[in-house]
Amino acid sequence: MRYAYAITGALLLGGTAIAVTTSSNVGAQVAQNEGMQAAAPAGAPASLADMVEKLQPAVVNISTKQRVQVQNPFAGTPFGDLFGQGQQGGKPQTRQAQSLGSGFIISSDGYIVTNNHVVSAGAEGATVDSITVTLTNREEYPAKLIGRDPATDIAVLKIEPKKALPFVKFGDSTKARVGDWVIAIGNPFALSGTVTAGIISAVHRGTGGTYDKFIQTDASINQGNSGGPMFDMRGNVIGINSQILSPSGGNVGIGFAIPSEQAQPIVETLRKGQPVKRGYLGIQISPLGEDLADSLGLAKNRGEFVQGVEPGKGADKAGIKAGDVIVSVAGQEVTPDQNLSSIVANQPIGGRVPIVLLRNGQRQTVTAVVGERPSEDELNAFAQQQDDDFSQQQQDDQSGNGQATRQSLGISAIPLTSNIIRQLGIAADTRGIVITAVDGSTDAGAKGLRRGDVIITANNRPVASQAELDAQVKAVSGQGRSAILLQVLRRGQPAVFLPVRLRDK
Repeated sequence: MRYAYAITGALLLGGTAIAVTTSSNVGAQVAQNEGMQAAAPAGAPASLADMVEKLQPAVVNISTKQRVQVQNPFAGTPFGDLFGQGQQGGKPQTRQAQSLGSGFIISSDGYIVTNNHVVSAGAEGATVDSITVTLTNREEYPAKLIGRDPATDIAVLKIEPKKALPFVKFGDSTKARVGDWVIAIGNPFALSGTVTAGIISAVHRGTGGTYDKFIQTDASINQGNSGGPMFDMRGNVIGINSQILSPSGGNVGIGFAIPSEQAQPIVETLRKGQPVKRGYLGIQISPLGEDLADSLGLAKNRGEFVQGVEPGKGADKAGIKAGDVIVSVAGQEVTPDQNLSSIVANQPIGGRVPIVLLRNGQRQTVTAVVGERPSEDELNAFAQQQDDDFSQQQQDDQSGNGQATRQSLGISAIPLTSNIIRQLGIAADTRGIVITAVDGSTDAGAKGLRRGDVIITANNRPVASQAELDAQVKAVSGQGRSAILLQVLRRGQPAVFLPVRLRDK
């Protein structure tokens, strides 16, 4: 289970001035805190009690009962009978498991929002038998799963209440600002109805997911808070508590909530029983980090690099090519806070969108028709074909250590011949140079380049000899750049672009 967490905001207490006299009348003295008035930070109420009293009945506890099949690892051995009673012939044993989380009611007739991971199987081989919703008055209801969206970790449930239920509505998270006060209500560690308060620490925070756009908060969130609401000071839901960042598994003051601007349209789609559809262009992309940006002579973290283009999809038909850098889509700048995938996902399917890109340093605008994102199985198949196993890997073949003949990259290479092409098992019309040795102490070695890899282009220029590679290295160095962009082909894989940092001389 994921969690979310934060620190509680401390109320500042104001003091009153006490006059001290030399009078011997002891009875005239008073306690230092006698008659003090409650104070609060500017913009915050002196107490949240009235707000919480109205909101708390709409927050629920969600639990699941699961079955987990456990296989006897000693089946078929003399120790087979020592693992679990009653297992015969190595048959798996079924065990019970539970999960616990939070949610909130969004309609009087019993629609409830929570995280997908709260109502999903918690282990491999597990199945969810039932989902139970417990209200603040301890009434329990069986819940039906109406829909889920694993990509954003959102799920919608439905219960059949005996009477109209209290509910809450979504607010506008686009107006949320760093420093705004927020309240989280949930069931951390099975302590139902727990209220915590804090501030918004950051917005548009990514944690590695494709559609991450979290609100970061320091309002205390822990295990069991997942799926619970984050309220602004007007009592509107501006986030769904989803994750925590914690070395200990508990609250350290960094929690994440899915913003309402992202969650609300998904919730409405799921509530109707419809699948969530997202826009798709058919490209494999990489962030424009320091090395990659340096190899292209561009500013980092502005735009995303196209590693590959899927044939026949919107990007291919629009003329987008591997090696392009996409800087904006439909007028929205591509940045770490607003990544390309999230922008495209929110475009209408079938719509035509302008895309601004950089190709060989030149700015161009193309128009693409947005398609529908394929299923996860189809995407995984494409991603595996395009997988870049060069990045952040140590070279497999170190037999050429110390034999590199080029100081700048630590790479030795020779022209491709028909015999080498046959040995490598690559296309007969491939043009480039084949690496014969890599110095493992260089960036090329650290990024996984090895003997047998084929360099097709360097600095977006075709190379057919070591001399041509050297010429492009000199050109990049002469422009004051410390990395060069290589297009590399490895047997059985499509060509990929790889930024390689030059070695200091």
